[in-house]
Amino acid sequence: MTAHTVYKEPAPIMDRENPLESMMSRFNIAAEILGLDDETYNVLKAPDKQVIVNLPVTMDNGKLRVFEGYRVIHNTILGPSKGGIRYDKHVHLDEVKALAAWMTWKCAVVDIPYGGAKGGIICDPTTMSVGELERLTRAYTLALKDVFGPDRDIPAPDMGTGPREMAWLMDEFSKTVGATSPAVVTGKPLVMGGSLGRTEATGRGVMVSALAALAKLGLEPTEVSAAVQGFGNVGSWAAKLLSEKGVKIKAVSDVSGAYWNADGINIDEAIAYKNVHAGRLDGYAGATLMENADDLLTADVDVLVPAAVEDVITEHNARDIKAKLIVEGANGPTSASADPIINEKGILVVPDILANSGGVTVSYFEWVQNRQGFKWTEEMVTERADRIMSDAFEKVYQTSVKYKIPMRIAAYVVSIDKVAQTYKFRGGF
Repeated sequence: MTAHTVYKEPAPIMDRENPLESMMSRFNIAAEILGLDDETYNVLKAPDKQVIVNLPVTMDNGKLRVFEGYRVIHNTILGPSKGGIRYDKHVHLDEVKALAAWMTWKCAVVDIPYGGAKGGIICDPTTMSVGELERLTRAYTLALKDVFGPDRDIPAPDMGTGPREMAWLMDEFSKTVGATSPAVVTGKPLVMGGSLGRTEATGRGVMVSALAALAKLGLEPTEVSAAVQGFGNVGSWAAKLLSEKGVKIKAVSDVSGAYWNADGINIDEAIAYKNVHAGRLDGYAGATLMENADDLLTADVDVLVPAAVEDVITEHNARDIKAKLIVEGANGPTSASADPIINEKGILVVPDILANSGGVTVSYFEWVQNRQGFKWTEEMVTERADRIMSDAFEKVYQTSVKYKIPMRIAAYVVSIDKVAQTYKFRGGF
């Protein structure tokens, strides 16, 4: 690649719906149920701010490469905006806009004082050195120094980023303000003000949501089986914690394929194997490799946990799903076109904006601890997070009963109603 060329991968050709369109189709249904007036509807449907930055980075070979980055602030009426930063070669603006809106609804549904945001940089972090990633992260932070801030916009890790990148971001931002500012970002290393309980928080929220849903279905955890798609941070923790509650995990999958064991997979053993095999399950002997990885989604189990990427449950495979319960660990794993099929089949769905909001809940706790200058114990973190998740589930469930609507739409109704009411109490627009 020549110097001064903006690094922009070609868009992938995939049989996937636009995530922004998927999000808006659910938003529209909820807005109609609430009888949202046109003024409020038009304010809430569009992001407050969209920032596109070009980031010049000197690569290890001495050449300059310019990367394109985004930060979308969807809404800040409830508080500073909150959302991760994604490093991926397929990042695009519509995806970031959808994820930012989902963050607004996610924060509102668990009743924490944040608005929604999301960021992304078009890059392939797997092909970049540590030095290149650090220079890219610092360039992104500098470019957005007037957007970020503990009271304005608080980023966090997402796909392709982690505590290391958040440490660089905090350091670079701190330099710009002339003081250490740990509350500008969450998902930091523990030694830099990260929170105990954060690593497992999203997976734990999935577990709490799943147990609450099983109780509504009259099913005991020890009597059900589950399949978990995605064995990264969220999926592996969800599988581990569910198995500890007695759920038999019959299938798990990662980029290397899907693995099945009718007698149940030993999740601790699978995690240990993954940790010493470059984070992959290639060659794992505790289960049989399934012929087609997508067969996991239609496997004969009671609970399905899609915890990988967007749009894996579509109109093409929804009819074949056998699970009684879907708990969405990933963002947007079910396309809008699949919703009517799933509802018709009577499958209970705990939607993403509820099921995986344990992560942002503990991120909020990290921010609170940074602001207090006081560290909570892990017991305090998990007990408070579990309570918030349980309360949010019950509120969404009761809303679904009240309006006779699916849980997904009920979650949007709860979220949009909270944000819309706050606008009105603050004096409108």
